[in-house]
Amino acid sequence: MTGVTGPTGAREAVTRAHHEEWARVVATLTKRFGDLDIAEEAAAEAFAAAVEHWPAEGVPPNPGGWLTTTAHRKAIDRVRRENKRDDKHQEARLLSDDEAPEPVGAIEDDRLRLFFICCHPALAPETRVALTLRMVGGLTVPEIARAFFVQETAMGQRITRAKAKIKAARIPFRVPDAQDLPARVSGVLAVLFLVFNEGYLATGPDSDPVRQDLTAEAIRLARLIRTLLPRDGEAAGLLALMLLIEARRTARVAAGELVALDEQDRGAWDPDLIAEGHRLVRERLATGQAPGRYQVLAAINAVHTSARDYRDTDWTQIVALYDQLVRLDSSPVVALNRAIAVAELDGPEVALAAVDGLADRLDGYHAHHAARADLLRRLGRSGESRAAYDRAIELAGNTAEVAYLTRRRDQLA
Repeated sequence: MTGVTGPTGAREAVTRAHHEEWARVVATLTKRFGDLDIAEEAAAEAFAAAVEHWPAEGVPPNPGGWLTTTAHRKAIDRVRRENKRDDKHQEARLLSDDEAPEPVGAIEDDRLRLFFICCHPALAPETRVALTLRMVGGLTVPEIARAFFVQETAMGQRITRAKAKIKAARIPFRVPDAQDLPARVSGVLAVLFLVFNEGYLATGPDSDPVRQDLTAEAIRLARLIRTLLPRDGEAAGLLALMLLIEARRTARVAAGELVALDEQDRGAWDPDLIAEGHRLVRERLATGQAPGRYQVLAAINAVHTSARDYRDTDWTQIVALYDQLVRLDSSPVVALNRAIAVAELDGPEVALAAVDGLADRLDGYHAHHAARADLLRRLGRSGESRAAYDRAIELAGNTAEVAYLTRRRDQLA
C-alpha cells in the first residue's frame, strides 16, 4: 500500500486515478473483450470498488493496475452472466488467455486504438466526438452535453446508440493501416481539441476550473499523432495550438478567478512551450502549403504569445488571420472571436454591431453575452452591460469564469 488512508486521501486518490487511468482501463478492456459497453461498465464498477475499498485498505501502490485487474474481473463476471444460456464456446473464447498475435499497426497505444474505433467513419461526425469524449476522455454526459449545447438525455441516447452501432457492425478494435490514417485522423484531431478545451476551461460546476490531466493527455496524444504523420499540417497545427494555449495555463486562474489575457502575468507563461509552438508554426509556414483551421488558430496564438505586453499585440495581423479563418470555418463562434479582435483595432462600437448580429445563433453561448457585456461597458452603457453580464453568468459553467464575470459586473458604476 502507498500509505494513503482515510476517506479524504482515498477520495483524492480515486479522483486522480480516474483522471489518469480511465482511458487506459477502458482501452485495455475494449481490446480484450471487443465490447465498449462491457469495458465502460466494468471500468465504472472498478472505480466504484476503489471508492469502497481504498479508504479502509489503503491506496494500492499501483492504482492503475489494481483498477485494470478489478475491471477485468468485473467484465468476466458480466460475460459469464450474459452467456449463461448462450453459446458456451463464445464464452470460452472471450475468457481464454490464449489470443492470436495482433498484426503490428502504425500505432501501438491502446488509447489511440480506442480513439480510432470511436472515430470510425461509420459513425456520424458529432457522434464520434461525443463517444470519444466519454470513452477516452472520461468526460461525463452532462459535460459533453454542454459542449454540444444539447440536453443531457439526448446526448446519453446518442452515445448509447453509437456503442450499439459499433457492436452491431463489428467494427474492429485496431489501428487503421498507414495508408488509411490521413483520411481518419481529422476526426481524431477534432476530438483531441474538444478534450483539450474541456481541460483548459472545464465546464463542470463541481470540477477544478482547469483540468491539467485532460490538457496533458490531449497534448500527449497530439504528439503521438504528430510523430505518426510528420507531414500532416493540421496535426502539427493542432499540437502547436495546444502548446501555445497550455503555455498560459498557470497565469489563467488566480485565487479561484479567471485572469483575462490583458491582465495575465506574461512572465509566468511557459517559455519552452511557447518556443516549441512557435517553431511548429514557422515550420508549417515554410512549407508554403495552404494552412488548415488548426494551423491558422495556432498562428493567431503565436501572435498573442509573441507580444511582451498586451498593448504590443499586433491586432492588424490577428484580424487578418481571423479573416483567413472565417473562409475555412464560417461558424458563429469564429465570427464572435473575430469581432473581439476587431474591437481592439476599430473600437468597441464596430465590434458590438458584429456581436449583436450573431445574437440569434449564439443566445445560449455564455461567451457571446460576456463579449457584449465588455463592449457595452467600454461604451459606457452600464445598465445594458450589467444585464449582459447576468446572462453570461447564468450560462457559464466554469467556476473561475463565473467569479471573473461576477467581479466585472459588480465593478460597474
